Amino acid sequence: MMNNYKTLFHNSKKLLEITNFIIDIKFIILKKLTLILLSVLFCSFLTAQIRNEPEPEKPLTRVLIIFDASTSMMERWEGTVKFEKARELLFELLDSLESVQQTQKLEVALRVYGHQSTTPPPDCRDSKLEVSFGENTINLIREKMKIVTPKGVTPIAYSLGQSEGDFPPCDDCRNIIILITDGLETCQGDPCEVSLSLQKKGVVLKPYIIGVDIDIELVDFLECMGNYFNAADAVQFRQAINTIVTQVTNLTSVQVNLLDTNGRPLETNAVMSFHDNLSGDIRYTYMHTMNKAGISDTIYLDILSVYDLKVHTVPPVYKDSIRLKEGILNIIDVPAPQGVLFVDIEGDTSANSAIKCIVRKSGLPNTMYILDADKQQKLLTGLYDLEILTMPRTYVDAVSITQSKTSRISIAEPGNVIINFRNPAYGTLLHENGDVLTNIFDFTPEQTHYKFRLQPGYYRIVFREKQHKQAINTGEFKFRVKSGDFIIENL
Repeated sequence: MMNNYKTLFHNSKKLLEITNFIIDIKFIILKKLTLILLSVLFCSFLTAQIRNEPEPEKPLTRVLIIFDASTSMMERWEGTVKFEKARELLFELLDSLESVQQTQKLEVALRVYGHQSTTPPPDCRDSKLEVSFGENTINLIREKMKIVTPKGVTPIAYSLGQSEGDFPPCDDCRNIIILITDGLETCQGDPCEVSLSLQKKGVVLKPYIIGVDIDIELVDFLECMGNYFNAADAVQFRQAINTIVTQVTNLTSVQVNLLDTNGRPLETNAVMSFHDNLSGDIRYTYMHTMNKAGISDTIYLDILSVYDLKVHTVPPVYKDSIRLKEGILNIIDVPAPQGVLFVDIEGDTSANSAIKCIVRKSGLPNTMYILDADKQQKLLTGLYDLEILTMPRTYVDAVSITQSKTSRISIAEPGNVIINFRNPAYGTLLHENGDVLTNIFDFTPEQTHYKFRLQPGYYRIVFREKQHKQAINTGEFKFRVKSGDFIIENL
């Protein structure tokens, strides 16, 4: 019996040890899982802090719905009258837009065509803005659509053209058209040409077209107007609605990498402007920024435009026809290798800063940029010709700007020269280089006191007092200027 108790005690002790071991293992596993979870959360927080992603600012979005109420909408579709089913689906679109209005600035208007005049004869001006843009218009649109009856023809081009006046003037608005139709243009007019014209003028972004039960052979005639969705049935119509609402109400993320000579995204601090490819309108401007991790900051753009990007380096660089994708971080790489030009005029920097330097691409006559002397200026890598507006002018050709290096051009310190005429006089200050005389400045009788900062060299002043009328009365004064000189001459 005693042996049985000992065995039982021994087994109980073992069981307790095993239980404690299991508990220890569970505790260790739980501790590790907790550490992993905390690490993930911390990394997520840290990443968000490092990226420093700005909250996207969204302008007022204005959606004009153009609805087809021509007689073809009275045909059967999805087990009922096509117009009634399309109207039902339109109400679903309005429900979605109404939800968006709770968090974003959004206005909706309604234009209907083919609902005022019976046919025949065809009324190709049968198109009317039934509900104008404003606040809380969605219920008005619902009520208006309940009393609309299909009667007439399909003046799509005319309706698109009239829509230009449906959008009141606005400096910062996204104007969008959603056209819902079951057929093609039945009046004279080219809807594709009108749509393109509206986009080029910057009136609207690329329109959306939902084709209700359209023959596949006719799709090409609608696709040219904009973003086309073929709604062969109610399911596809709803899919089109979801896609359109997402694109209309969301911005997509973009990262612009400014690449150096080695293709590394290390350049920054340049203005970027995004222009609509068709209209040329400026849609966005950003100052390129790198975050603490050395990564280009994320910016947010409207997915509805095709963009031309201008990076305002000196000279600027361009990237055209950029199409963005939804739901991803769009990365745009732009070669923009830069170095620094420093035109250093020795001496008094406060006085020298007034001296300008004309920068030209080497071998080309056009002025590319004008910079202040004694100011460091970034330039794209390459060769440049400089015209420094000292007196006399200083020319330096084929200055090489290399990646991340400073090209320093040193100009000798000028001298300060004061010229006083005892009597009003005509005259010219000339720079003398051997037998070559170059006009530097013309004196006039209206002034007798002059101050100059002249580069080291030889000069002469040829003059005649105003009171004298003959060339024989010409006076001449020669002098030399050295760096840092201060010269006062009374003539």
